[in-house]
Amino acid sequence: MTDSYTSLALVFSIFVLAGLVKGVIGMGLPTIAIGLLGLVIAPVEAAAMLVLPSLITNIWQLISGPSFWILFKRFKTLLIGICLGTPFGVSFIVSGQTAIVTAGLGFVLMAYGLYGLSQARLNVSKRSESRASPLIGFVTGILSGATGIAALPAAPYYTALELKRDDLIQALGLSFTVASVALAIGLLVTGEFEMEIATTSLLALIPALIGMFLGQALRKRIPQEKFRRYFFFSLLFLGSYTSFRALSLIWS
Repeated sequence: MTDSYTSLALVFSIFVLAGLVKGVIGMGLPTIAIGLLGLVIAPVEAAAMLVLPSLITNIWQLISGPSFWILFKRFKTLLIGICLGTPFGVSFIVSGQTAIVTAGLGFVLMAYGLYGLSQARLNVSKRSESRASPLIGFVTGILSGATGIAALPAAPYYTALELKRDDLIQALGLSFTVASVALAIGLLVTGEFEMEIATTSLLALIPALIGMFLGQALRKRIPQEKFRRYFFFSLLFLGSYTSFRALSLIWS
């Protein structure tokens, strides 16, 4: 009984923490939750458990901003790319061969976090956006399906477009929502999202929402420039943790 309560408290704390980070910077829930849950369950089970918390918190993040239709029309080809790329990635996570992909994802997150904290700037012109968006979406879909994490390359792409804080958070919510739905469909089709996991996923939604509410309240108190630094520092931390966790699985 004690072990059951300990496990429940651990899962609750993981989802509160993951929701808090997501509330502040607009991302990080799957990265943190999958990484920590991976200490006790398989990656595909962790991804299935995250379906409802990810989907609902992403929808909340999406509708809390002021520019839904503007962003939807602007990035619709990116969203289509996510839907097309996800099935290719799902085959990796179902097979269990995710460690190398996840480690690579973590290193890219680290590199982009370091880049963002430097004085260098990467910009994507309006002229290039129409050609880049479908490709960015497709690659994001593959990585999302393979790892359960839909941050790359969508997040760096949005920041390269110099979206303001609220638009950046809402655009991330938009792409994450589509990625969550596509991943859920992929897991359903492959039989990995079963009723028992669905029930656990629903229960995990509660602490995730608590954490996200606290994180959003905290974000409103952070000035734009400080938010930018926190955002990239968080990418560096998330990338480091993701890579370390994946490499430890490869070496074990």
